[in-house]
Amino acid sequence: AVFRYLFTAPIPDGFDISRLLLGVCILWGLASVSFRGGHISVDILWTMLPKKAQRILDIAASLVSLVFIALFTWMLWNKVLGTYDSYEETFDLRLQIWPFYALAWGGVVASLAATCARLYFLFHGISPEEEHYADDTLDSEGV
Repeated sequence: AVFRYLFTAPIPDGFDISRLLLGVCILWGLASVSFRGGHISVDILWTMLPKKAQRILDIAASLVSLVFIALFTWMLWNKVLGTYDSYEETFDLRLQIWPFYALAWGGVVASLAATCARLYFLFHGISPEEEHYADDTLDSEGV
């Protein structure tokens, strides 16, 4: 706003850079949410279940998330390569866009790793959250 009102000049590519960086921030935030299990969810059924059933439901939900995040990782990588090959640039400064897409892809890769870590902890009875399942472990049948 300082450039716009004080110097009557906008920041070149301010809109493009801010929207690209917003995507990067959101996808890197997905990694934190994936590890903690902080996605938006409805816990009506979950809260009524015993601890062991809660963990089984968390494992199932994390496995579904893992599949979709893996697909997202693959598709975003294809987008990074396509943007790199097309030499797409911002309008004013002619900055190539693919590095921003690659940074966003790194956030999705971190999210994939975080989801795998979450599943590891859940399978071993260690909660990525605070107090859940601390003493509860899976028996030999996986239940």
